[in-house]
Parts: sequence; structure tokens; C-alpha cells
Amino acid sequence: MFDSLRTARGVVRSLRIYYGDRQRGPALDRLYRHFIQPGDLVFDIGAHVGDRVAAFRRLGARVVAVEPQPALLKTLRLFYGRDPMVAIEAAAVGRQSGSIELSVNLDNPTVSTASPDFIAAAAGAPGWEGQAWSKRIQVPLTTIDALIARHGTPVFIKIDVEGFEAEALAGLTQSVQALSFEFTLIQREVARSCIERCGALGYGHFNAVLGESQSFEHEEWIDALAMSRWLGALPREANSGDVYARLA
Repeated sequence: MFDSLRTARGVVRSLRIYYGDRQRGPALDRLYRHFIQPGDLVFDIGAHVGDRVAAFRRLGARVVAVEPQPALLKTLRLFYGRDPMVAIEAAAVGRQSGSIELSVNLDNPTVSTASPDFIAAAAGAPGWEGQAWSKRIQVPLTTIDALIARHGTPVFIKIDVEGFEAEALAGLTQSVQALSFEFTLIQREVARSCIERCGALGYGHFNAVLGESQSFEHEEWIDALAMSRWLGALPREANSGDVYARLA
């Protein structure tokens, strides 16, 4: 009972953060308009409370929202379950299908993770004080390739899975027009692995957004080596952001 109350409080907190700022929605729309046109198919891997789903729908996209956490799935179904243009998949995403243990942060569910290395990196790190992953659950595990087989090829894939991004990209063997993945500066090596994987898939143009700024850091898109160097030079206080990769 107490765990349920903590989770509910954590979900409400996330809803306030991601839906409470009136400027956030228009900023997301401006960002994603670079990649998405009405009628396009988009994958939201790690959909959390669905703020990106909302942006993709405002741009007229069809959305596959993928989320393994029961509490967040309830939120997604409440907000988008009646939208015929949104398909909700209850699963984590990795390099192979099956099942996996998810470590749940009851007070901050949007940073729940399938990566023990992420939890180890967060321990004692500045900006991550007080975070605890106190609950373990088994969840279904799928791959991006399997999602493409079920739903079709998207034009854009957003990946935000708390340190499991490289594993998610390992389950993608075909390139789409563009994608993004979250990075944290407590795990720069994961971001570098993701950049290398993107290069192997044919992506040659990269940009980045720091934190929740929703604006690109580079006026001109840069190559994989320059992106890796830029990530390496960031101060740890920058904390996190998203790397964007496109084919052309």
C-alpha cells in the first residue's frame, strides 16, 4: 500500500514537470518538426508519462508508445488509450526479445531502469542524490526490429531508457530517417557506444539538446567524431540531454 502511494506521488510529480510548463509543449513541437510530418509513424521508446507522445500527436504523427512500468502504462492508457493513432506497447526494449528485471524508482518512476550499471553510476553522483531503486519487477522485453515488424518502419525513433540506450540500439538492424537517444554524463561510455552504433547503421549527421532546453546545441550538424568529442568535453554539471542522429 505504501509503495503504491509513493508511486502515485511520483507519477503526479512527473505530470507536473512534463505537462505543467506552458512553454514546454510549443518548444517540443518546434524541435520535432525538424523530423516529423503529418501522417508519419514515430516510435517513443521509454514513453514515461507521454509528453513526447503529446508532441508527436500535435504534429499529426501516428505513435507507438513503449513503456514497461505498470504505473506509467496506466497513465499512458488514461491519456491516449482511446486515440486510434496511438499504439501502446507494455515492454522494455533491448537487443533481444524475452523478459528482463526492471529496477523501479518508486519516488521518481521516470528514472526506473533495466541497467544495473546505471544505478551504480548514479550512486553518490552530483545531481543524483537521494535516488533509490528499491523495487524489482520482471517485464517483457522486445526489440526495435520486432516493433518495426509489427507496426511498420517509423521516420523517427526517440529512445529514453535510463542507461539502457545502447542495448535498445543493438536491437535495431535497419536505419530509419532519424532517431534520438538520451545521454547522461555519469555514463558517457554509453553515449559513445550509441554514437558508434549509429555510425554502423549509416547515420552521419549529429546534433544534441542539453537538458530540457529543446533547442539544438550546434547550428550545423556535426559528424560522429565531433559529437563524441563534444560529449567528452561537457562538464559533469550539464548532467544529461539527447543526441539526435539523421541519415542526411
